[in-house]
Amino acid sequence: MAENADRPGGGARQPAERAVRETAAEAWIWGYPLLENYRTMYPQAIDADDPRSVGGFGRFRHYSRPFTPANTDVVTPNNDTPYSWAWLDLRAEPWVVSVPATDRYYVLPLHDPDTSYVGFIGARTTGNEAGDYLVAGPGWTGEVPPGTAGVLRADTRLVGILGRTYLAGPQDVDALRAVQERYRLRPLSEYLDSAAPHPAPEPVWPVWREETLGSVEFFAVLDFLLGFFPVLPAEADLRGRLGALGVDGRGEFEPAALKPETREALEAGIADARARLAEAGENAVESTHLFGTREEHGGDYLTRAVGVEKGLYGLPAAEAWYAGWAEDSEGNRPPDGARRDYVIRFPPGALPPARFFWSATMYRLPERLLVDNELDRYSIGDRTPGLVRDADGGLTLHVSATRPEDPAEAANWLPAPAGPFTVTIRVYGPDPSVLDGGWTIPALTPRS
Repeated sequence: MAENADRPGGGARQPAERAVRETAAEAWIWGYPLLENYRTMYPQAIDADDPRSVGGFGRFRHYSRPFTPANTDVVTPNNDTPYSWAWLDLRAEPWVVSVPATDRYYVLPLHDPDTSYVGFIGARTTGNEAGDYLVAGPGWTGEVPPGTAGVLRADTRLVGILGRTYLAGPQDVDALRAVQERYRLRPLSEYLDSAAPHPAPEPVWPVWREETLGSVEFFAVLDFLLGFFPVLPAEADLRGRLGALGVDGRGEFEPAALKPETREALEAGIADARARLAEAGENAVESTHLFGTREEHGGDYLTRAVGVEKGLYGLPAAEAWYAGWAEDSEGNRPPDGARRDYVIRFPPGALPPARFFWSATMYRLPERLLVDNELDRYSIGDRTPGLVRDADGGLTLHVSATRPEDPAEAANWLPAPAGPFTVTIRVYGPDPSVLDGGWTIPALTPRS
């Protein structure tokens, strides 16, 4: 039998259309994070002409100022901890991530292409001391250098880093930059001052196209990406069924060669998956289980996909807990700054309990990006200067598209768009009461 006899377009058997549809739906949910990750990685690490480029693999690009509406690298960006982006190719050898001693909050989370976290370097997990951390890919069996502070072992051959470092305000930018510039990336051979191994071959990277997510082309890009993603035991069954469809990591899946009935089944499976994701995400208003390691997610790929759709590269709840207002107290969904003004009132003693700090950030819908406003204020929280407490010691935030006339209300103003929006609250280093539900966010209440 010819090698490609069971591949789409190979002229031989095709799986039953129902099975193809079911596999396509399951695989789309499972693979959605890989393609959303590639959607970010392509302009940053591959397309050198893109203004978002970090300069290729193995280099940091630091943002030393808070994000603004002009920044569109990632949806629901935070405005508390400016980013440090980097991508590592682990095919030829491991890399070493070095961090300085610092007294400020920071975290360098490393993730596989499916957004599952490999590990964390930072104030909460490894402390504030300087250290060198080895990042190794699957199959590496070399000797860990003496003096290494830790080893992070990835399940895949490509790893992303979206670091966050605390910024106290505009006056803190220079000090922040000094910390970021001491984050360092080196291949292991450079770290050891030894001969470099033979470089891995340069892949023919697929050009990213926005329409890929909703078309059969999804599986062509997924097929390419699986070449960097060894089959894990827990995913062997799905990977086997994908392989039967020709999505086996060789990068040879060709949508144009599909039989019409197979293409229709794949398209139906994609539609099923997207509907399932939309339904699952409809009521996801807090992040306790959305982001985490592979062990934490287990086989719950739908929850992982919801996390990616809601906020790509969100941190696990133990690091930073996220919740949001997808509707107001009257059940209107989504809130709309063109129709109503709103308040969020924290009663006395009920501010978000955080080891580090907390904030609430405004996003316009459907883009989930920051909102232009006259104050250039995109978030509000415990570090916002000049907040005015209520007479009883509580705190009321005023959410509206126009600036309140009352000075006390204007001091607590979180500008909204004149249209649909959502607000995300972040609690960095959340108290256990946040994680177990003992503390909950107050309502977003329309003003009468």
